[in-house]
Amino acid sequence: MNIREIENSAFLKNMTVSELESLSEEIRDFVMHSVADTGGHFSSNLGVVEMTVALHYVFNFPKDKLIFDVGHQSYVHKILSGRAKDFGTLRQYGGLSGFQKRSESEYDLWEAGHSSTAIAAANGIASARTLQHDDYEVVAVVGDAALMSGESFEALNNLGTLKTKVIVILNDNGMSITRPVGGFSEFLNDVRTSKTYANARHNYRELLSRLRQGDKVYDATRRVKDKVKDAVTDDSLFGTMGIDYVGPIDGHNIRELIRVFEYAKNSSHSMVIHLETKKGKGYAPAEKDKFGVYHGVPHFDLDEGVVPVVHTKHQTWSELVSNHVEQLMHDHKDICVITPAMRTGSSLNNIFKRFPKRSFDVGISEDYALTFAAGLSVSGLFPFVSIYSSFSQRAYDQLNHDICRMNLPLLLGIDRAGLVGGDGATHHGVFDVSYMMALPYLVIMSPRNQAEAQKMINTAYVRRDAPYVMRYSKNSVHKHPEHTDETLEVGSWEKLSWNNDYGVTVVAYGDGVRMAEKLVLEKQYPVNVVNARFLKPMDETMLKEMAGTRIIVYEEIMRSSSLGEAMLGFYNDKHIDADVTRMTLGDHYITHGNVATLLDHENMGPNGLSRMIEEILNNES
Repeated sequence: MNIREIENSAFLKNMTVSELESLSEEIRDFVMHSVADTGGHFSSNLGVVEMTVALHYVFNFPKDKLIFDVGHQSYVHKILSGRAKDFGTLRQYGGLSGFQKRSESEYDLWEAGHSSTAIAAANGIASARTLQHDDYEVVAVVGDAALMSGESFEALNNLGTLKTKVIVILNDNGMSITRPVGGFSEFLNDVRTSKTYANARHNYRELLSRLRQGDKVYDATRRVKDKVKDAVTDDSLFGTMGIDYVGPIDGHNIRELIRVFEYAKNSSHSMVIHLETKKGKGYAPAEKDKFGVYHGVPHFDLDEGVVPVVHTKHQTWSELVSNHVEQLMHDHKDICVITPAMRTGSSLNNIFKRFPKRSFDVGISEDYALTFAAGLSVSGLFPFVSIYSSFSQRAYDQLNHDICRMNLPLLLGIDRAGLVGGDGATHHGVFDVSYMMALPYLVIMSPRNQAEAQKMINTAYVRRDAPYVMRYSKNSVHKHPEHTDETLEVGSWEKLSWNNDYGVTVVAYGDGVRMAEKLVLEKQYPVNVVNARFLKPMDETMLKEMAGTRIIVYEEIMRSSSLGEAMLGFYNDKHIDADVTRMTLGDHYITHGNVATLLDHENMGPNGLSRMIEEILNNES
């Protein structure tokens, strides 16, 4: 059939299992070619095709509610709800979102770009159903890595006490972006690999499939089955919480999926259905991928596969930072590295290989990562923690209470700061400055090039007098092979171009400095450029010096609690008359699309800064 002509999933109800299997292969091929063409989340969606088809076959969406714990595995759901025709615009400005989006379709009740919220949201939706005397099913699809996080466990614990029903689909592919870690991961692995139980389970299903009243027999013998299972593998975790458990089930067997989903639909109890799926199914390189290469992909040729980009003159900020930390770890045995499941994204694989005893992947647990780091720090070690900006929000209390309050020395790398592009509103790193500026003792830095980043890392390690934060973007920077052992004076800013006769000063940090410096040079504007590399503390001497000029503060973040706001506060407190214009993002969530396009839309690109400078210069003349 023509996948692009699908309007909704109602047509599935009249299909046979054989037809559903054929449709699944067509959808997998469509996803494969579409995402290879546009870029997007590749392997996670190839692994959920049969599961999503079976869910739409058994349940009545959108009357029933389907929640994906991480929306990047919702592509098949989008196709079955009539959005295949728009896949050519996936993750592009004004186009289809790469996640569930409430404004796109009534099929999307919940939006999530981060993991671990689905069960908690499902609990709330199901409780509302009860209070409103409504009648529909609530289904939450959760990955094996996401189920290990704190909020998922809290929600499961609460679900066992609620007088309502939620169906939790555990999509277990043995991977998150890379392999998951921790005791619960090992528990799931034990369940998957228990051959004794697997054989008994297979025989049990085969018997029931031959019985006309198989579902009723299954229901009646469930407790007996559970006791048998307890003898061969420990799945008591869910039972202890008061939640039924079924599985593991082959997540690519349509017939078996329909049977278990119908059983869950007809049950009156909350239930966890454990599915085994293969991430990247149908595309051999993605099936074999152990390092997350095919998790999120750019445009690529399916015949050639994703070809790694070899940087000769440039490197990503993540690579730059990890390379210097690795160098320091060789010379200093007290440095440890922590990541919450972003080993590949933060370019930490070499560190983990070279220093396995001092490298810790704590899984999708940003809050735990920071308190764990605090424990290392209070014991005399020096932790470097790398967290994406948008994920660091989840650990604000730990940064505040467990690190800053005790003034513990460590370095927190805020990766993916600023706009990130196709992932959109859930992933833009634009809030970290706003919520960190209020924290006492915290030193906040943002480098403009490799040398400055290395000096900042050195400063945090050598001084060890406070918690330090260094924020850097997803972009690339010019690569230099040298490592420096120099440090910086905390709170010092840098004059990149300065003329006492100039009446305008642009203040920026991070990538914004390079953009401002290049623009001023190319346009030959009579404008000073200052690198505000320390957002906190600020350089008060330079603040006073530039007060006689008209100041533009350029920041790729939200306006509230920005550096520009802190500068205005300083001038006000010191009773200094200063003219400060703030260039920040608007007070709204930024959509998805090419970063340059988004910056232009926000009047924050080179053209926007140029217009601002020219307007001020014209007013000066």
